[in-house]
Amino acid sequence: MAEWAADKILRSRRRLINRGDFRPRSPEAAEGGCGVLGLAANLPIAGRHLLPASQQMHNRGNGKGGGIAMAGLDPRQQRVDADTLRSHYLVQVAYLEPSARGDVEQQFILPQFDVAQGYIIDHFEDHQQVPGLEIQPPEVWRYFVRPSETVLARFAEEHTLGELPSRAIEDEFVFQNSLQLNRTYYASLGEKRAFVLSHGRDLVVLKIVGYAEQVVQYYQLEDQVARVWIAHQRYPTKGRVWHPGGAHPFVGLNEALVHNGDFANYHSLCEYLRQRNIPQLFLTDTEVGVQLFDLWDRVYRYPLEITLEAMAPTTEHDFSVLPPKKQQLYRAVQAAHMHGSPDGPWFFILARSFPDEDRWELLGITDTSMLRPQVFALYENLVGAEDSVQIGLIASERQAIHACLRSLSAEDARFQALPDRTWVARGGSHTDGGAFRFSVSRRDGLVCADKFERPVRLAPGEHFDRRQHGPGHDAAGLLDPWQRRFLHAYDNGGPPEIWPWWCEVAPQADWRAIASALQWLEAFAGASGGEWEFAFDLLTLLRDRPAGLGGKKRASLLALLDERLENLLDRLCAIEDANGHLASRRRLTWEARHSLRPPEVSERGLALDTRGFPPEGDDSAARWLVRAHAMGWRHLIAYRWRGGRFAACGLGPASAGTRLDLYGDVGDYAASGLDGAEVHLHGDGQDQVGQILKSGMLVIHGDVGQTFLYGAKGGEVYVRGSAAGRPLINATGRPRAVINGTCLDYLAESFMAGDPLRGGGFAIVNGVTTGDDGRLQPLDSPYPGGNLFSLASGGTVYLRDPKCLVSEAQLNGGVFAELSGEDWALLEPYLLQNERLFGICLQDLLTVEGQLQPPRQVYRRVQVGRLEALHEREEVSDG
Repeated sequence: MAEWAADKILRSRRRLINRGDFRPRSPEAAEGGCGVLGLAANLPIAGRHLLPASQQMHNRGNGKGGGIAMAGLDPRQQRVDADTLRSHYLVQVAYLEPSARGDVEQQFILPQFDVAQGYIIDHFEDHQQVPGLEIQPPEVWRYFVRPSETVLARFAEEHTLGELPSRAIEDEFVFQNSLQLNRTYYASLGEKRAFVLSHGRDLVVLKIVGYAEQVVQYYQLEDQVARVWIAHQRYPTKGRVWHPGGAHPFVGLNEALVHNGDFANYHSLCEYLRQRNIPQLFLTDTEVGVQLFDLWDRVYRYPLEITLEAMAPTTEHDFSVLPPKKQQLYRAVQAAHMHGSPDGPWFFILARSFPDEDRWELLGITDTSMLRPQVFALYENLVGAEDSVQIGLIASERQAIHACLRSLSAEDARFQALPDRTWVARGGSHTDGGAFRFSVSRRDGLVCADKFERPVRLAPGEHFDRRQHGPGHDAAGLLDPWQRRFLHAYDNGGPPEIWPWWCEVAPQADWRAIASALQWLEAFAGASGGEWEFAFDLLTLLRDRPAGLGGKKRASLLALLDERLENLLDRLCAIEDANGHLASRRRLTWEARHSLRPPEVSERGLALDTRGFPPEGDDSAARWLVRAHAMGWRHLIAYRWRGGRFAACGLGPASAGTRLDLYGDVGDYAASGLDGAEVHLHGDGQDQVGQILKSGMLVIHGDVGQTFLYGAKGGEVYVRGSAAGRPLINATGRPRAVINGTCLDYLAESFMAGDPLRGGGFAIVNGVTTGDDGRLQPLDSPYPGGNLFSLASGGTVYLRDPKCLVSEAQLNGGVFAELSGEDWALLEPYLLQNERLFGICLQDLLTVEGQLQPPRQVYRRVQVGRLEALHEREEVSDG
């Protein structure tokens, strides 16, 4: 029945295809990365919370194309009642020439539809009232419509669609009416006068030549609310660029899609669609992406899993480990649609509306090659049936997610500035499919599931309630044992002496005791320089190392620690002051940046508050760190990073003996080109971290993003968490990395680092994580992907894999070999350093199911297979 209906729908579009008007994409098209963001929440979220996240992703845009989409709208703000919002199509037309409105309405609105409401949406009269907005956005009219009964009956009869459900016929009529409007007023070879922005139910799209946050500002959406939002920075990589019609999002019917990437097979996809009578009018990859989704989802009525498989087919190792029935199903999907699958790199975010179900969705889909960055996050604070908040987020970078949560937490104490869980997807994987859906409904709240409908759940726990324990509250209620322990550690051993005690008391302590203890510690830091150093180092230690919290949420603890750390750094003496309290360390701000000078003999270090500095360029915080280093500062602390790029870059070859500590959302390319310095990133890293690193030490107290250590040539690197796709690819020389979590795929691809036993490079992957109880526990697999050590010609990967979960099928040119005594003599010092940095005990790594094992029973060596074979042939020849 569905196949018959789909065939009739597609045949009804035959009149819309003009075989002679297909044109190549614009020669102005350009490659590059976009900034994408999406959120879904169990409560309405105001548009102003997209502003900081979008603003922080300016370096992923260019001001030539920005857009937003909203789903799950407030009917009062849309000037209709709830029933009309649910039942009617919300057609939005952008009038590039306001004079075109009469013609459009007389031809495509009034004769076709019953109009329940129509109005021009709010906007600034002068676009220059929005800072930086250079091009006048279009005038947008919003129409709440349903096809008239007469018109709809004629449409159904003409195309023999009468046996379809009435809503399906309406959907198709609206879709085709908009296509004809666009062809007439925008996509023709003549002048561009108007086009349809969106036409779904309970769904709005707006886009301009500008940035995404300027859409929110110009159309005065700061107080408009929705359950689902998506935003996009940058014009399309392929299409009519620098025009509002070419900006993202693009729509199917009840879905809007934004996209970071570029289709290598754009023309073949267009042909696939045109064979099904689906024309391309905007000539951009993103238009094609949403057309494919709408075809498979609405016209073919595939289950979402099948649509996702058609988009991002499961292949290679991942396909081979699927259950046989799943293999059979996916083989059929691929046989039918592989030639219609987008060939990456790409990453999609969709907002979807299901008004008949009182439900909305945010969907993220990753391509199988993982060549575009993406990150997913989930936060929930279940404080009561009426008071609970849940939010799921998807973005190009962690820093955008954090910016959105910071904005929410500044207004609503139920939110924290950090999510409870953050993860990266592996496209086409057998584990989660590389796609996640956040579904929101008034009845069920927010539910997250992967491609296979397996739920993503957070461990239950309690967040710190800032409404009950605000600043200064209960400071006098500090329990004596905390104070005595802090003072004892100050005199005997410093912060490391606190750690074992903290692991014991943190699970039993309540938020009141912890908050009071941290507040006392901040006050204690004001006594002298020694007390400040002790408090700062202790707060950093508690931030860097996860411990069991007994059901309390770590995101709340991190928020408390970050606040105290920033307060301590703000207390340092400004560099322009002649003298002052805590003058052994100085602080540099944007306002006083030109007061930067060399350090005095008594000055131990410089802290740079990154607020106000641009994210990149000559006046960025990263460049001022380089200037400070050139003046002789050898301990640099940079804090309140908000996505700025290139931190700890450009220090030069004479940087040995310099240490940099970075706090906040450190952006892409951090520590790239490092040559001698020691860099500690106190949190998660983003993408392209440590590229072409030459020497020195890089320590990441969290996870790290895509293409980590690309082309690295040396240095020691330690990662407490996991790396995303393609770490250490094209690395050469002698880089040596310890990754305590895992890597998604393509680890050490084209590795060229010689023989580690003769001074070459290697990577250790421990495949462990820290559980909610603070204890070390193995991951499901130390390495979940294929392409491990793919096409490598040198170097070695050492896997902690005592159960031999990683198979030869996951290798591509490498072979397993037994760990030798010489191997262990090489690895042990690095694992002991790993223990000192992260508290991950070597003895725990060598313990399997409660039994201490010899290293050769725990670690496996992956080495270059081709070189081994060559060595064997040489031995035969010598014999």
